Order: sequence, then C-alpha cells, then structure tokens
Amino acid sequence: MSTPEHVEGRAYDAPPPPSPGVPRASVELSLAPHAAPQHDEDGPDQTVGEIGPTGRALRFTPDPEPLAQHGPAKILAVCNQKGGVGKTTSTINLGASLAEYGRKVLLVDFDPQGALSVGLGIHPHQLDNTIYNVIMERSVGVQDVIMETGVEDMHLLPSNIDLSAAEIQLVSEVGREHTLVRTLRPVIDQYDYVLVDCQPSLGLLTVNALAAADGVLIPLECEFFSLRGVALLIDTIEKVRERLNPKLDITGILATMYDPRTLHSREVMARVVEAFGEIVFDTVINRTVRFPETTVAGEPITKWAPRSAGAKAYRALAREVIAR
Repeated sequence: MSTPEHVEGRAYDAPPPPSPGVPRASVELSLAPHAAPQHDEDGPDQTVGEIGPTGRALRFTPDPEPLAQHGPAKILAVCNQKGGVGKTTSTINLGASLAEYGRKVLLVDFDPQGALSVGLGIHPHQLDNTIYNVIMERSVGVQDVIMETGVEDMHLLPSNIDLSAAEIQLVSEVGREHTLVRTLRPVIDQYDYVLVDCQPSLGLLTVNALAAADGVLIPLECEFFSLRGVALLIDTIEKVRERLNPKLDITGILATMYDPRTLHSREVMARVVEAFGEIVFDTVINRTVRFPETTVAGEPITKWAPRSAGAKAYRALAREVIAR
C-alpha cells in the first residue's frame, strides 16, 4: 500500500518491495566491524596450583621451545556432531595461538557451511577453487588452493557449499574414508599442525577427518544436551580407531561457553570431569562478547583483543596441546 501504516499513533512508510529481477539471496548481510577494543575485560590471571573451573588444581604448562624445523604435521580433528559448541571459534583461535608459539599451522575448512573461511574474512561463495575441487578434480592440487591468512604462519584450505556434493559423490569411490588423508599428504611435511574443522554431523566428511587425524579435540559446551551427545561421538571415534585409523586418540575435551555464574554450567563441568578425567583440558573457554566480534572482524581473538581473557585462554590451550 502507498498509504502510511500506523503503529502506536505514529505514521511510517512501509518498506518498498525488492527491485524486480533482484533475487533475495543477493542481499548483503555482512556487518562492518568496529574498531578493535583498546581496553579488554580480562580478569585476574590464574596461577599454578589454584583450583580452576574444572575443580582441579591448575597444572604448570611451560612455554613451548622454538622449533629447528617444521613438520611433519600432527593432524587434529576439531569435532562434535552438535552445532554451536565453538568448533570453528576454537579452530581459528587455537591455530592462531599455535602460530604465535612458532608453529606452522594449516586450518582445513571441512564444513560445507564455510564458517571457518568466513571467520577469517574470506567470502567462500566467491572462491573458484576450494577443498572440494582438490578432492574431486585431479587437475587441482592442494597447493593451488591453500590461502594465506592475516596470521603469519597460519594458512587456510577453504570450503564452501560445493563440499556438500562430495559426500554424495564419494559414496561410490574406493577408499572413500581416506580421501582427506590423501588430499593432505603432499603438504604434511610443511606444517607442524593441521586443524580440521568438522561439520556438525557424523557423516562421511567427519569420518574422513577422523580417519586422517592423529587426535580429536572435542569442544563441549557446558550445557546438558552437549553432554548427552559426547557418548555418541566417542562411540564413533572408537569405531574409526578399530576399522580405519588405529593411531586415532582423543587429544582432549575443551569446555566452551562456560559461565561460572550459573549452577548449570558448574554442574555440567563437574560431570564432564567425573566422566572423562584427565583428558579434559585445564583450559576452559568462558562466554564473552569478544568472540562474536572477532567473527565479524574476520580475525582471531589473539589479534582482535590480544590481552583479553579469551586470548589468554586459547594461548593456554595451545600450550596444553603442544605438551600433549
């Protein structure tokens, strides 16, 4: 209608319809990042021997020694079939923290949603070649697709929605569960860590990541439904270990989105530590507004807010991962 509509006594013009011929999917939904925070909200540093959020005394983890040479890489699958538990955030920030400690890191976006690529400031739908092309086209090599990021010594193997077709196309392939490890083999000696950001499911792509990995890092939101799903994931890990990848192990369980103010978070944390013991990292990732900000900015928190509690936590996680 061309006449104004009225709400609470005030008139306003109805928004115009979209222009003819312009698909709704082309609407730009990106946000412009504001300036990085000058003063971070970090709390007091925790000291060795102090009781941490896990209910255990914090153990000493030294700063890693510098490396004389790089490679071969240790492959870690960042995996949980439940969405929204911090897989992508943890992959980006752990990778950036490992790079700060002198490790050369490759991040593999193995989710058709391309969230890892977006979180590093890449527009995946604009890419001509992604990991899908490396997997499905013999003419495309992995070196042709790997991209640099804004973090020195941290590279990205990007993904987009094309990867969703690979799960169907690989069904008839011989050795389909080992497609990813064959894809990564030419560059394994160039990196110290390869972090694979898995999709939130236990389908063929995730099985590929587990078949290629030396270890699994499980981000676990401190919430009841996340806790229920871990048993199914661990069952899948055990099957992959028995049938496809005998060296596969659980590197650790990372508690994420922890809110120490709520009884529910503390109860879930206590149950996780009771069930899984020493494989639960001492490092715990608290809820903070900084993580959504870094996604918009396309940077890891170690660059966006380097003195924040979140940045310190991921550096502590990197020390634990290297020590393990």
